[in-house]
Amino acid sequence: MSRKTAAFALITLTMLVGIAACLSPRMPQPLSYHDFADHRGWLGIPNFGDVASNVAFAIFGVWGLWFLLRLTPQGVVTRFTDPRERWFYIAVFFGMLLTAAGSSYYHLAPDNDRLVWDRLPMTVVFMSLVAAMIAERISVRAALWLWPILLSIGILSVFEWSWSEHVHHGDLRFYAAVQVYAVLVLLLVLFLPTHYSHGSYLGIVVGFYVLAKLLETFDRQVFAIGHIVSGHTLKHIVAGFAGYWILMMLEKRRVSGFRSQEIQ
Repeated sequence: MSRKTAAFALITLTMLVGIAACLSPRMPQPLSYHDFADHRGWLGIPNFGDVASNVAFAIFGVWGLWFLLRLTPQGVVTRFTDPRERWFYIAVFFGMLLTAAGSSYYHLAPDNDRLVWDRLPMTVVFMSLVAAMIAERISVRAALWLWPILLSIGILSVFEWSWSEHVHHGDLRFYAAVQVYAVLVLLLVLFLPTHYSHGSYLGIVVGFYVLAKLLETFDRQVFAIGHIVSGHTLKHIVAGFAGYWILMMLEKRRVSGFRSQEIQ
């Protein structure tokens, strides 16, 4: 797939997801969402498993920031054709660190008000990663222009959902659309050429995200197997390891000889 074709596909995908969100029926956040399988506390911490498992986000968030911020000029040149691309990933790992804090806060006493602080940093991660992929496989210039727009849309989708719940007309459509859009974009860019080695690691990242969503969906079924650990607890760990594979991709990759022209 050429970059111009990819740009057209991206625009088409954006329009289709937006139209689908507008035409879909309103979806309130079910209050049962906050009733997770594992309520056990430990060391005075309620819902210990779901709270403590957020350490995975913190570990890989700090590790990623430490790696990127300590890169020498030569290290930047060997991993990024444009040094500005590094900032997308700095935002990704900073978002993971914020997710660790926000998700821990939410799981101490799950409700809609606290869920806002769980979802906000996750949109920073998703939208910054989307911008990074656009920069690498379509156009750096386009990614830099789109990044603040993507972040704004993601953040506004969370606040729109929260506001709708407060006025008793809960509407999860646009937040859900943002999540679906991010995954579809990441799947799309897997079919695009890249001028970096280890680009296939993105497929592993997507795979870990899909696994995390499955564990979240089957929270109770997983916990029913021996009542050792819940699906939601494992979801946090698996999603954290998605960050690990992003980090491995950045650590190992080098700029290859291939360099396509960016869309003008």
